Amino acid sequence: MLILLVYFIYRANKNTHEAIVNTVAPVSANLSTPNCSNLRVLQLSDMHLENLSISPEKLYNQLKKENFDLIALTGDYLDRTKSIPKIIPYLEVIQQFNPKYGIYAVFGNHDYILREDSFGRLKELFEQYDIKTMQNQNDTIIVEGNLIYIIGIDDYHTKRSNLSLAYNGLLEKGYRLVLTHDPNLVLQMEKFHFDYLLAGHFHGGQICWPKPYHLRKFGKLVRLNLIKGLIHYQGKLFYINEGLGQTLFNIRIGSRPEITIHELTIPNL
Repeated sequence: MLILLVYFIYRANKNTHEAIVNTVAPVSANLSTPNCSNLRVLQLSDMHLENLSISPEKLYNQLKKENFDLIALTGDYLDRTKSIPKIIPYLEVIQQFNPKYGIYAVFGNHDYILREDSFGRLKELFEQYDIKTMQNQNDTIIVEGNLIYIIGIDDYHTKRSNLSLAYNGLLEKGYRLVLTHDPNLVLQMEKFHFDYLLAGHFHGGQICWPKPYHLRKFGKLVRLNLIKGLIHYQGKLFYINEGLGQTLFNIRIGSRPEITIHELTIPNL
């Protein structure tokens, strides 16, 4: 039994060392519109530097042949002050990809475990590497003549989301790409339209054996078994990334670290 347990833990840890690259091409309802443009988005989520087996070098080597228009970082980078210097090599790698329309980041519940001064240091560090941090804010980019709003909504799990503030100033016209950490936010967005939303938070269950029962406290989406991948729900289109790192234990069963490339077709709205 002991030998089996040791082997089981070994295999579960080994699963954390290789990230799967998933390429997703969500279908918009407005693709019949002429003059569509393309936007290639790299999403990285849930690095959890305290339990991360993917090195900066490995991350770079997996993606060095790719080209990205935009990079989206969707929260939970670390939760200990001493981990802040460890993120620098990853930020250097991310910056090397040099996306045409920039790098955007939102924060997750683990980031807010940091003391206020440490959180400020983390945020400043991101900005030093030309990463725009968003806490209920929006930005506008123009892609081949088409208007795209990048909407960064703060963490829903820790009750920091403010939809009205995040959507402030938006015109009706334009494609709305939402970045957030906790995907349960979509259940509160009946009056706030988006075309596509990127989130993380659930780690694909991390330990899905026999099922991820431990996630039930993480909200309604889990109880609906909507914990990863491309999801269509009540007219909403969103993606839940399984994350690069782990929490509590550096093991995965029935899930794998994920890098996601979203190939978006942007209609002329």
